[in-house]
Formats: sequence, C-alpha cells, structure tokens
Amino acid sequence: MTTLARRMILPLLFGLIGAAVLAGLGLWQLDRLAWKEAALADISARIVAEPVPLPAAPRPEADRYLPVTATGRYTGESLDVLVSRREIGAGVRVIAVFETAGRRVLVDRGFVREADRAAPRGADAAMVTGNLHWPDEVDSFTPTPDASTGLWFARDVPAMAAALGSEPLLIVARATTAPGIEPMPVDISGIPNNHLGYAVQWFGLALVWLGMTAYLLWRIRRRTV
Repeated sequence: MTTLARRMILPLLFGLIGAAVLAGLGLWQLDRLAWKEAALADISARIVAEPVPLPAAPRPEADRYLPVTATGRYTGESLDVLVSRREIGAGVRVIAVFETAGRRVLVDRGFVREADRAAPRGADAAMVTGNLHWPDEVDSFTPTPDASTGLWFARDVPAMAAALGSEPLLIVARATTAPGIEPMPVDISGIPNNHLGYAVQWFGLALVWLGMTAYLLWRIRRRTV
C-alpha cells in the first residue's frame, strides 16, 4: 500500500461512515413521516365521526378527539381565554359550564371578539355536539389568570374545572352554540409534523459531510504528491 493510500484510508472510512449515519437518520425521519401522516389521517377521521353520547368516565388518551353529544343547559358560568385570530384580532374563547344528566362539564363554545365580551351568552337549554379534548397549552411561561380582567391565558382544564366547580372534562363545540359565538372546532392544524424538514436536514448534512471528506482527501493528496 502506498503512502498516499495509507493517509487517505482513515479519513475516507470516517467520511463514509459518518455520511451513512446521517443518511440513516434521514431515512428514519421519512419512516416517522409516514407514521405521522397515517396517525393524522386517523385523527382527522375520528374528529368528524358520528358523535356518541357523553361517556361516563372518558379517558384522556383513549377518548381524545372523541365526537360526543350531550343535552342539558348552560348555567351562565364561564371563563374567557385570551386568543388572537388572523385577520380578526384579539378576542376570547368562551369556556362555559354545561349541566347534563346531573353532571357539570366544560364546553369550549368558541370565539368572541374583544368588543363583544360583555354581550349575553345565554343560559338556555341546549344540545351540544363537539369533541372531547385535553389541550396541552400550559407551560412554565403561561401567566396566571388575570383577576382584574377575568382573562385566562391557556385552556388549563383542571384549573378551570376547579374554578367553576365542574368535572375536568372539556367538550369543544363544533357547531354554533349562540349568536355571536363562532365555534373553533378541534382539527389537526395544531399537531406538529416536522419530519420531512428534519429528513431534509439530515440528508443535507450527509451531503455536506461527504463534501468535507472529499475536500480533506484532496488536501491530503496535494500534500503527498
């Protein structure tokens, strides 16, 4: 084996192995992409399925996005969660207490513009159709509710249920519950799916790694020849 070959073999092996590892991570992300797309398709189908009566003891994992229907009445008790909508501006989500079959649950009735917060929201008998949801919106940066304005800054279901004296159970309405309240039904837009971007990054890094390896081998050859 020549001196040049001996000097080039280790960088070449290092470069090929590194590129293979990076490309393998890219392929793994493509597999994750296929899995995530299938999962999102399943969730989308679940969201719009035929609603069932409200379960007695729903489970957050098994019953997330379950379409349900319940008959009862709004009690008039509610909390407002600050939101902003594109091309509309600031407003609130109305989280209201709904009594049904001796139970008190929460209903996300939808969006109300900031200017209309004081408008009546009704405490009438109603049938609500929507999806069970356990939003994951609270983190260490979420402000505490503002007592002076009555505003909350995330849908913290356990805390809201404690404040309103209801079950920690949220139904997100998918149809209008009162004039002036625009439903904001659940969908898959808030579920991240970044696997394609990650795959492109890994494949890009593999190409860069190969380019750097080729440059290093060229430098070694120049110094040796």
